[in-house]
Amino acid sequence: MDNPKPLSGFAATTLQKVRNNLAFRSKWLEVNGAMGDLGTYIPIVLALTLAKDLNLGTTLIFTAIYNILTGALYGLPMPVQPMKSIAAVAISNGSSFGIPEVMAAGICTSGALFLLGVTGLMETVYRLIPLPVVRGVQLSQGLSFAMTAVKYIRKEQDFSKSKSGGERHWVGLDGLLLALVCAVFIVVVNGAGEESRGGGSDDDGGLGGDEERPGARRRRRLRRIISSLPSAFIVFLLGVVLAIVRRPHVLKEMKIGPSPIKVVKISKHAWKEGFIKGAIPQLPLSLLNSVIAVCKLSSDLFPEKNCSVTSVSVTVGLMNLVGCWFGAMPCCHGAGGLAGQYKFGGRSGGCVALLGAAKLVLGLVLGSSLAKLLNQFPVGVLGVLLLFAGIELAMASRDMASKEESFVMLLCAAVSLVGSSAAIGFVCGIIVHLLLRLRNMTKDQSCSTTFGNQA
Repeated sequence: MDNPKPLSGFAATTLQKVRNNLAFRSKWLEVNGAMGDLGTYIPIVLALTLAKDLNLGTTLIFTAIYNILTGALYGLPMPVQPMKSIAAVAISNGSSFGIPEVMAAGICTSGALFLLGVTGLMETVYRLIPLPVVRGVQLSQGLSFAMTAVKYIRKEQDFSKSKSGGERHWVGLDGLLLALVCAVFIVVVNGAGEESRGGGSDDDGGLGGDEERPGARRRRRLRRIISSLPSAFIVFLLGVVLAIVRRPHVLKEMKIGPSPIKVVKISKHAWKEGFIKGAIPQLPLSLLNSVIAVCKLSSDLFPEKNCSVTSVSVTVGLMNLVGCWFGAMPCCHGAGGLAGQYKFGGRSGGCVALLGAAKLVLGLVLGSSLAKLLNQFPVGVLGVLLLFAGIELAMASRDMASKEESFVMLLCAAVSLVGSSAAIGFVCGIIVHLLLRLRNMTKDQSCSTTFGNQA
């Protein structure tokens, strides 16, 4: 019997790279990190499922595939998030902007990003945009996530209408006290996100050697045990249990089996509405937060990884140029999701691949009936996860080296938040950056002229 032929050099190298990219750095931390993006993913997908009859089963299956492929490709916890601007337009426009318009908007946005990637123009755009402007976009997005999270925690939510209700009760299965307890638990376990989580040296916090007292050793051992707990995973499991407790009959209402996958028919009118109302507002946000800010943040968190704007732009394009035709929610990468997964321990592509595997199982086993369970999930708990993801993203802007850079960053962030548009803040940040550069050039020229006359 013939021996199997060995893999070619290219195939063997590729296979080894995929294995390295999917290898867990720490099993429980990677599982914990996989939960870091759910505070954004669940509310948006659930809102579109309830308000627009989005095929949740199809969305789970396709986003699962996206998660697994991007984890294998990049080797870092690259998130897959719904396109937020398109989702907001769909929810706020009633029946005039349905699923065909949503898919048309996703295809148009992704087509533009794909073209920018394959032509190399995205790399040029990335090099030209000043760092303070990118940090301003990250800061505004992080603070926006945090403010939304606080709203989830404090007020009742109607995701189907994208509206907040009255004040949340203190006590209950989705009460304010529950959210506060979850937040305190995450702070105690994770702290501010120290790099040494669960991996401190043996002499941290002690006197060292034989002089260390038994009480100090016990306290240090207790700190290590606490810091190794998968806080986000525990909080998410608690939310699932409470969702079942809130409505026990929900398990009987769920159906076994995947939802049917159908090709979405997009009319000329749907193409027009999708492009004008959905793609035009979404494109600047995807360009800035899903490509440029993601690449900058990944280079900060994972300097050893090669995550180019060209490849990220192309992967965002390919995801939706395939999935949107079958009714999967338009998706992109996002700096907030990357920050959230990193905050809770995600360090490899295995983190998002694990999340993708879980989505795939749920999509194939439960399909769209999973929405019945998610509708009972405590919103305050989702708010807590989103809050820490937003703070982690905002903290990436702390590296400004001068007052001038901080000024540009803060102005860009302020305009983005007040105007509810990252594009407006981006334009203002670029203009102010150029004005300051021009001012400095004029100042330098006047100084050189003065010194020349004195000579």
